[in-house]
Amino acid sequence: MTNIKNDSQSHHKTEKLRLASHVASLPKSGIRDFFELVRQMEEVISLGVGEPDFITPWTIRENAIYSLERGDTSYTSNLGLLSLRRAICRYVAENYSVRYEPETECIVTVGVSEALDLAIRAITNPGDEIIYHEPCYVSYAPEITMAFGVPVPVSTKAENAFAIDPADLEKAVTPKTKAILLNFPCNPTGAVLNMEQLKAVADIAVKHDLIVLADMIYAELSYDEEIMPAISSLPGMKERTIFLHGFSKAFAMTGFRIGYACGPADIIDTMMKIHQYTMLCAPITAQRAAEEALKSGGPDMEVMRREYMIRRNVIVRNFNEAGLPCLMPHGAFYAFPDIRPTGLSSMEFATLLLREKHVAVVPGTAFGKCGEGYVRACYATSMEGICEALKRIKAFVADLKK
Repeated sequence: MTNIKNDSQSHHKTEKLRLASHVASLPKSGIRDFFELVRQMEEVISLGVGEPDFITPWTIRENAIYSLERGDTSYTSNLGLLSLRRAICRYVAENYSVRYEPETECIVTVGVSEALDLAIRAITNPGDEIIYHEPCYVSYAPEITMAFGVPVPVSTKAENAFAIDPADLEKAVTPKTKAILLNFPCNPTGAVLNMEQLKAVADIAVKHDLIVLADMIYAELSYDEEIMPAISSLPGMKERTIFLHGFSKAFAMTGFRIGYACGPADIIDTMMKIHQYTMLCAPITAQRAAEEALKSGGPDMEVMRREYMIRRNVIVRNFNEAGLPCLMPHGAFYAFPDIRPTGLSSMEFATLLLREKHVAVVPGTAFGKCGEGYVRACYATSMEGICEALKRIKAFVADLKK
């Protein structure tokens, strides 16, 4: 009997040691958890998943097919195809006014998600603090934690159009602060930063000798300017900024999983080491497709951007008409309406809307605690689907008032 008890205790102890505590304690993605509910239902109109509803433009797909037909199936350099890196650096110089050396200051990754992960791991020592703004993309805090860093959120507010307040940012800086992580245009709020706001952030980074991680994945989907400016284009910022970007959103290439980072050579080299020992290289087929996207994808990207803008105008107007105050997003493809007038929490609103009207939106709390009182509605879906979803949402809100 004693042996059985000891074996049980030993087994229990072994089980406790099986998992890395800093990973086991991470919460699952609030978006994915919510969509487990969605999968259990039929005929749901989804305004949830942040993925373009457009098919990747034909010329891009054709180039991927052609690369396979000609037997282009090998590994590439760990940094990625040099021809692609040259194309990326030309594109960044032309559109963001920052020049990078393709041989040493650019790396091709498996989506911008990997680029961000590599960047965080390359610069973070245990205990280093990285400041980021909330509401934000769900991966930021977990990726910092997995690199043994300390995530430090700074709340953004509707009264500031969800732009980061430089005063709040400065207050969050401590002697342990290593970097600032920015994502503008922002997922989930659609907020952008103008040049004055970018300069204020840059001044703080220079003053405190901080690195800036600039997630620019939605930059081409800006509705007030051609492309939102890059903080790395400001004086003194190129040497302290890691410019993170990819092809998923603007070129509708989510399934290709292709991204990149540009930055100081020593940081890119360190990112390459991690990439080398984990992912090795991005798939060559996706890299060839990305070359074509940069070569010929501009007109298709503009067509998609204009369609998103039309949908944005429709969805924002209808949320406001329904009594759910909604700021006009200036980038990305998300609306972030305030659902507090209903008296429901974000999770209650999203769950009841799903069950009663078969419309899926994401609770704002999936993007941080300060997302409470809001939901995210993605308008990267058909106009027909958006209009029907809005009709149901208006009926849902009207029912709550009865």
